[in-house]
Amino acid sequence: MALTLQELESHLWESANILRGSIDSADYKNYIFGLLFLKRLNDVFEEERDALQNIPGADPDEPVEYQFFVPERARWSYLRTIAVNVGEAINKAFEALEEQNRRLEGVLVSIDFNNKDRLPDQVLLRLLAHFSQIRIGNRDLPEPDMLGRAYEYLIAQFADDAGKKGGEFYTPRGVVQLLVALLQPEEGMRICDPTVGSGGMLIESVHYIEAHGGNAKNVSLYGQEKNLNTWSICKMNMLLHGLLDARIDKGDTIRDPKLVDHGELMLFDRVIANPPFSLKNWGREAAEHDPYGRFKYSLPPKSYGDLAFVQHMVATLNVTGRLGVVMPHGILFRGNSEQHIRQGLLEDDLIDAVIGLPPNLFYGTGIPAAILIIRKAKPESHRHCVLFIEASRDFQPGKNQNSLRPEDIAKIVDAYTAYEDVEKYARVVSIEEIRQNGYNLNISRYVDTFEEQKAVDIGAVIRELRELEAQRAELEAKMYGYLKELGYEYE
Repeated sequence: MALTLQELESHLWESANILRGSIDSADYKNYIFGLLFLKRLNDVFEEERDALQNIPGADPDEPVEYQFFVPERARWSYLRTIAVNVGEAINKAFEALEEQNRRLEGVLVSIDFNNKDRLPDQVLLRLLAHFSQIRIGNRDLPEPDMLGRAYEYLIAQFADDAGKKGGEFYTPRGVVQLLVALLQPEEGMRICDPTVGSGGMLIESVHYIEAHGGNAKNVSLYGQEKNLNTWSICKMNMLLHGLLDARIDKGDTIRDPKLVDHGELMLFDRVIANPPFSLKNWGREAAEHDPYGRFKYSLPPKSYGDLAFVQHMVATLNVTGRLGVVMPHGILFRGNSEQHIRQGLLEDDLIDAVIGLPPNLFYGTGIPAAILIIRKAKPESHRHCVLFIEASRDFQPGKNQNSLRPEDIAKIVDAYTAYEDVEKYARVVSIEEIRQNGYNLNISRYVDTFEEQKAVDIGAVIRELRELEAQRAELEAKMYGYLKELGYEYE
């Protein structure tokens, strides 16, 4: 019988319990995602091989017949015969897969299973047996994107389990949905996330396009990721969602941008990102001699890389492009070079909106965050203005982390779409007013959220207090009367 999404998610999450106690929770994802991906390729390969048996002239042993060809030593049936040195056998399976399939180059070999102190044979045999209990070929999944959604569920669970380290590769789903809804991607567009993490923003952009009647196959996806393990997770995520043509490059976006064409930065219709907050060692030494002219407004401070990422992204927007990026509040008001950068962006009329988010949404940090929306071609009604939205009070409280509800997201998107004042929530502010405030973008400076306290009638309060005192005296008298009847005497 076909698996349900809930059954699949539960089974995959149970694999983490097999690893508990053996390795740090922050590292679960690398091993479980690797085995999940291997099992998926194996099961689809077996389906395709069975189908080829019935096609005249087809050769089931010919690699070109398959989307991904699985060599003998990488097949699940072979790995299940291994009883010792299991990690070494899995590593060799990954090597064989990459050698046979150029699309997988570098994706799997970064995951090292051959460490018996962390992953003894007994643990790996249990993991293989656990994954053997389910089949995840195309015939086994009732919906085409079900495995991709289960993969996203695992990414979220691992981020939650990893705590602070989870923020390095995962942005909470509500924030991703909000960013995408604000940017409104469409089919035919080129969309980029230059700090792509596990790829959630690109995938959500595809979901948004599909939900609005667009053809998700007619969209070009690009990303760059510095962390090798996270890059591998992103590549697997794209492939499991059927996004085979997504270009995800390895490398440091500031020091060594990879998304270039003939020596020039590639340009995009939409850029969407959640860069690392206030990165200390962000690459200022390389930015001083940047061959792409990305930092025309000013170089950010050595200890705060936030506006380096923003300037990089602005440089990659085409003439009608839009950018949505999560930033710490500090970039809204800090002085010196960061003030110069804000001034340049504002005077060039690029900043379209500043949106204050609720506290404690992100893994690894409780500092307040905001979303900047930047547009290269503002509509007439937006020109020489910035919309400020104070959305920090609308959220679902959580034990360890707060979250955005669908109604919170809708409220923000509606306010941005209307682009008009909403009492104590949103305000359209002229560039001239911001200029007079020294290019300070602190939201509280422009959106008044002060709630007047209702005047207190002191006389009424005193009268109520005296009534309560009289009631208490009456009750005490009754109580002492009852006690006296029972033989207790009180002075």
